[in-house]
Amino acid sequence: MKITVKLFASFQKGRFTIEQRDYSELTTVAEVVRGLAIPEQELGIMLVNSRHVKLDQVLAEGDTLALFPLLGGG
Repeated sequence: MKITVKLFASFQKGRFTIEQRDYSELTTVAEVVRGLAIPEQELGIMLVNSRHVKLDQVLAEGDTLALFPLLGGG
């Protein structure tokens, strides 16, 4: 199935900004994150089709997954 993956801020370094990728049925957000070598403790916001999700969210054909790192500031 085709999923659009969007990476933001530091997650783009050495990767990509937006890419359409093929995944098998029943793939979860966690599996995509692991496949991109993004440490789970660095994840801030995860959205599927503009809705907040957790790592165990199962993706479906045509979904758009957006991954944002934790943001620091002060």
